[in-house]
Amino acid sequence: MAKETIAGLAKRLGISKASVSYALNGQPGVSELTRRRVLDLAEELEWYPSSSARALSRSRAGAVGMVLSADPLLIGTEPYYMGLLAGIETALAEGDMALLLRMVAKDPAQERATYERWAGERKVDGVLVFDHLHDDPRPALLERLGLPFVLHGAPDTGSPPTFSGTTADHGADSATIVHHLDAGGHRRIAHVSGPQTFLHEEERIRGVRECAARHGIRVEHYEADYALESGRKAMTHLITAGSAGPPTAVVFGNDLMSMGGLLALRDLGLRCPDDVAIISWDDSLHCQLASPSVTALSRNPGMQGRVAAELLLSLLDTGEVRTRSMPGSELVVRSSTSPT
Repeated sequence: MAKETIAGLAKRLGISKASVSYALNGQPGVSELTRRRVLDLAEELEWYPSSSARALSRSRAGAVGMVLSADPLLIGTEPYYMGLLAGIETALAEGDMALLLRMVAKDPAQERATYERWAGERKVDGVLVFDHLHDDPRPALLERLGLPFVLHGAPDTGSPPTFSGTTADHGADSATIVHHLDAGGHRRIAHVSGPQTFLHEEERIRGVRECAARHGIRVEHYEADYALESGRKAMTHLITAGSAGPPTAVVFGNDLMSMGGLLALRDLGLRCPDDVAIISWDDSLHCQLASPSVTALSRNPGMQGRVAAELLLSLLDTGEVRTRSMPGSELVVRSSTSPT
């Protein structure tokens, strides 16, 4: 049996070919009743438009680009990134879009060259951008290249927003952590963050410091890079050479560093949480299976990735710049802060 055409679907339904195309491609221009009639008939006939034909009709590449400027080995072992990618893929699959992923280590020139090549070759319809920087050159570059983008973890630029993005209240997350440590009686803590070049880390550092000051808690800061070994080195330094004496609790910027912190305590013959409590800024299976299990902020990276991708798909369809605020994180309390 020959495959039905858009013209054939239109004839069966008594509507125009344009209406059928709008309905199948999720574009505005038809009523919801008409859209439902078209989709129901297409399902009944087991009919699906070819992705190449749809891309041509939209003058699109049918793909979204994503450049991660980080060590590929770190990304492959970092549960937050894996959850983020899973959420992105879920949204793009529903929109019948592909993901073009590039890892360029920590090389801004490679990231810039990748965007320029994608724009010149029309490889992608838009891009997802991560880890906003101080004086970040990427938004201006992408606007110059004509590449629509969504910045995950964007600063709040007010209303109306200057570009699409997701925002998070890092101050509220900081307060959630500090309040828990205050309730546990901690008065000397350490905060092991990721690189301060990232705006979200700057906001976290400020949030922890300000909330701790209100509670009379002393904070020592240590900058690391999210890797397990950097967490191990940070904990060793804080215990053996900290400027204000060993902390009674350490907050790590992600789960891998938290695992490194646990390893360091074992190397030093110390116990968690009896000697030093640990909190992770990201929750994952690592935190659940560790011994002791680690108290962590559950930030739902899968949901975050999905929302970022949906914002980009909406931007491509409507051209409307929007932001979405991520819900506050939930602190999952486990054994690493609760002595038995």
